[in-house]
Amino acid sequence: MVSDWETVIGLEVHVQLATRSKIFSGASTRFGAEPNTQACAVDLAMPGTLPVLNREAVHMAVKFGVAIGADIARVSVFDRKNYFYPDLPKGYQISQLDYPIVGRGEVEVALPDGSSKRIGITRAHLEEDAGKSLHEDFHGLTGIDLNRAGTPLLEIVSEPEIRSAQEAVAYLKQIHSIIRYLGISDGNMAEGSMRCDINLSLRRPGDEKFGTRCEIKNVNSFRFVDKAIETERERQADILEHGGSVKQETRLYDAERNETRSMRSKEVAHDYRYFPEPDLLPVHVSEELIESIRAGLPELPAQKVQRFRTQFGLGAYDAAQLAASRELAEYFEAAATGAGDAKTTANWVLSELLARINRDGLEISACPVAAASLGTLIARIQDGTISGKIAKTVFEAMWAGEGEPDAIIATKGLRQMADSGAIEQLVDDALAANAGQVEQYRATPADKRQRMFGFFVGQVMKASQGKANPQQVNDLLRNRLDGE
Repeated sequence: MVSDWETVIGLEVHVQLATRSKIFSGASTRFGAEPNTQACAVDLAMPGTLPVLNREAVHMAVKFGVAIGADIARVSVFDRKNYFYPDLPKGYQISQLDYPIVGRGEVEVALPDGSSKRIGITRAHLEEDAGKSLHEDFHGLTGIDLNRAGTPLLEIVSEPEIRSAQEAVAYLKQIHSIIRYLGISDGNMAEGSMRCDINLSLRRPGDEKFGTRCEIKNVNSFRFVDKAIETERERQADILEHGGSVKQETRLYDAERNETRSMRSKEVAHDYRYFPEPDLLPVHVSEELIESIRAGLPELPAQKVQRFRTQFGLGAYDAAQLAASRELAEYFEAAATGAGDAKTTANWVLSELLARINRDGLEISACPVAAASLGTLIARIQDGTISGKIAKTVFEAMWAGEGEPDAIIATKGLRQMADSGAIEQLVDDALAANAGQVEQYRATPADKRQRMFGFFVGQVMKASQGKANPQQVNDLLRNRLDGE
């Protein structure tokens, strides 16, 4: 059984850095250009060309390292990783092996059950991306697009400390948040700006030795990471349960079939014949640069989560959800300021707002309801102008572009009925029209009346078209029903 095995996972996350030009040439990194229009002589490895290191890529790598409290190498070295593939024009990739620019660090991830876990990062190194092989439009042939060749990547390698698909996704989301907060990558997984390789093995609980691992290459969504891990662990468990042995290899996740399948036997470092890149000098990072970058760091996700918990009294999971995106966190704070109630605002942002955003496939930056407008809407619930139920009607109108909350409330006549005399009359009418239910209610033991009480509340709210103040309705009904 799968449950009889402990899953051991390490992730290699490839982050495309948000530089305007490539890591060793001046060619553009803009996404979406026509194939092979953004590959210059250096990218194509034309004779006589030499790489020149992009300073900004170095700064971005250091920024990430400082943000996760990692060791920053004062001297790092580039190497040639030799392999032959159609989308690698040089026949080698410039990467870093023994002396990466970022050393050991860690990130803390929040899990859905409210707990958290620290996951170590072994290293993060700079390298160039390869081109892209295209199969779909070429019957029986493969096309090569070299626009991506030479794009700067930061490869972030975790310790094998992840024990489930849930933890893997939480870790990946935390890395995604950090790189976006820092502004070093847009993290767009659909465009390949962030993708990961999953290294997975199984062992018996209590064993110290790891099992034989398989690597699943280039998984490009949180959902597929979850599915790929679950699929692969079931495959390996089935092999081991039947007395077989797992073969070390590189595999591919097929989302349509929800399966992993073999690509090639797994290479190890000596297969690539690494040696120092002769055309690039070692990279020296000064203390002044590190301190300058440290001083310029924004408030990071973990810091923002802690502040949301202490300043606004939010739970750990809600705070983590709101802080996951810098834009969402800023939206929440602006709305909470206008509303004067952070907890209610958090509930609205995480439920109503995100539900609409996800339904319409929008980014928070394209949200049709401004943060200040949502804050005003929530303030109208708090001051009794409208009920929570009516607020949802107003929100729908705001989303449809019908105006600001106060104007919608006035135009549609949605202001909550707060006239105690008018509400008393509605309560009396409802009780008179349902005399039989009143007698039944009073004959029922007090601890079993709640469902029947809800019936009377519903009758009054229906008669008021949802405009009666719910608290006043509840108080008057309690007084009439329980006080006589």
